[in-house]
Amino acid sequence: MVRIIQQRDKCIGCNACVEAAFDRWRVSRRDGKCTLVGGIDKKGFYQVLVNDHEYEDNLRAAANCPVKIIQVMKV
Repeated sequence: MVRIIQQRDKCIGCNACVEAAFDRWRVSRRDGKCTLVGGIDKKGFYQVLVNDHEYEDNLRAAANCPVKIIQVMKV
């Protein structure tokens, strides 16, 4: 399993994560920030557990994030 964590409040909506992992990220029409699909809010940090096949794409999303608010780790 892979855990993805995003600190959404600091997102600038650059769309880099969406380009790297389209199935897991979306840009919100409401505020223009990127949203972790399936993420559950825990005190400002959105988290989701996904299967291993999403690891590489989301690792690329984290690396491409200019504000470094995405963490991806195997659990």
